[in-house]
Amino acid sequence: MFKGFERKLVDVGEVSINCVTGGQGSAVLLLHGYPQSLVEWAKVAPSLAREFTVVCVDLRGYGDSSKPRGQADFSNYSFRAMAADQVRLMAALGFERFHVVGHDRGARVAHRMALDWTDRVLSLAVLDIVPTYDMYNNVTRTLAATFWSWYFLPLAEPLPERMIGADPDFFYESLMARVGGNGPQFFEPEMMDEYRRCWRDPDAIHAWCCDYRAGASIDLQHDEADLGRKIGCPTLALWGADGKMCKIFDIEAHWRERCSHLSTASVPGGHWFPEQSAAETAAILAAHLRGELPPVS
Repeated sequence: MFKGFERKLVDVGEVSINCVTGGQGSAVLLLHGYPQSLVEWAKVAPSLAREFTVVCVDLRGYGDSSKPRGQADFSNYSFRAMAADQVRLMAALGFERFHVVGHDRGARVAHRMALDWTDRVLSLAVLDIVPTYDMYNNVTRTLAATFWSWYFLPLAEPLPERMIGADPDFFYESLMARVGGNGPQFFEPEMMDEYRRCWRDPDAIHAWCCDYRAGASIDLQHDEADLGRKIGCPTLALWGADGKMCKIFDIEAHWRERCSHLSTASVPGGHWFPEQSAAETAAILAAHLRGELPPVS
């Protein structure tokens, strides 16, 4: 995977961030989701690297990046902290301004980055999400049953850690199948091997729970403080046409409220469409990064 890319572990202050870089041109930062790692982009990054300098990272707590213990208020796993990690990483790599693309939790980090670091983010793409604030303030029985992990993972330590740690392969593979609308059969074997290696680490299990604990607490405080603010840079909301997010939410409507310059698109597949429909995903992202997608009316 990532043939021709260079792997680096970069000290950004509080943590070290694992990344791979390749290509040339304007820089684009790719942020993975839960329960994944930078491996998520293995099928997309090579296509984008034909036109752009591509930086794929493991978020704080994920993959081969640092996994600190969660603080009492979970602020060290907030989207704000994770976004700051990536801004520092990009600066260390020589990129003061860059495009950012995020999927799942990575999209929430990217959303926060576009609000906190407006002078750094050239464009934003959020894949298969609506804003975190909207997820917690539009709860229905269908949403709660579908995205049950949003309510299980934030439970106090050590309950989720102990239950997941008893059989992490079963837990995460079941989650991928039920939440994503498609399961591990859509992933290359070497990708699944990497995911399993990472999620078997007890420190990773704890870190990911703290990510969701922050999402249900301090991240909502940050979001409430920014209600009414719109993202100023060009933004793409992209989703899997066969997934569950677009069945529960009008994704375009939610992002229209948050963005001044919004484009939207969908690709075949469920939540894991960057792997399932990699060519289509890469093509739409490239068009967005070139500024070729029309805005919504």
